[in-house]
Amino acid sequence: MKNFIQKKWIRLMSSSNIMKINYFYHKLFGEKDLGNIGFNFTDKPSRAKVGQDIINIKKYKSYLEIGTFKDELFNEIICEKKVGVDPFSGGTIRKTSDEFFSTNNLKFDCIYIDGLHYYKQVKIDILNSVNALNDNGIILIDDCLPNNFFIQAVPRGQLTWTGDVWKALVEFRTKKNFDCYTCYADGGIGVILKRNNRNLLDLNINNFDKLKFKVFFEKYEKLMNIVSLDQLTKIL
Repeated sequence: MKNFIQKKWIRLMSSSNIMKINYFYHKLFGEKDLGNIGFNFTDKPSRAKVGQDIINIKKYKSYLEIGTFKDELFNEIICEKKVGVDPFSGGTIRKTSDEFFSTNNLKFDCIYIDGLHYYKQVKIDILNSVNALNDNGIILIDDCLPNNFFIQAVPRGQLTWTGDVWKALVEFRTKKNFDCYTCYADGGIGVILKRNNRNLLDLNINNFDKLKFKVFFEKYEKLMNIVSLDQLTKIL
């Protein structure tokens, strides 16, 4: 019943009328609009290139994608073993990520998280992915570099939307056992490696869900540890 309600809620919150209501709510009661940061991914690598380059360089054999939707990314990735999870369409398994991970006993080399773009769910997906990750594996996270307040405001208020995914990556940057980066490509792709943190973020905050976009706007370079794809491949 819980997962049935979650699926219905996801569809409801993505409807155009609900998004309009949410947008005006953010306009009236949200943070002050600080304008655009200026991220431009036009000539940057696609998420498919980032994922495929990593798979090729590390010679990975297994790939899991959370949130396949129309298979736009899933179909482009070439890997020996591929599993795609989505409650609505695409992939190979028709479940929510919570449903999948609750019974999963497989391990993967590369896991790409592109499910529900809410901080709390992204954090759950990351923690579950860590348990399903091979020791030398990598977790990639979609949409980590929002350009303005409205594109990341929760609940969703517009069609083009990243959600507050960035908060989850910031939180993991404060943990000693995870090495985290953001690849400057295709909306910003978060990267988590299971190894000692090489650039630990010192941030005095207890509840990352309450982290304001204003902080991101002013300190995104420090918070997100941004690297190019070329730099990332040398770090791996």
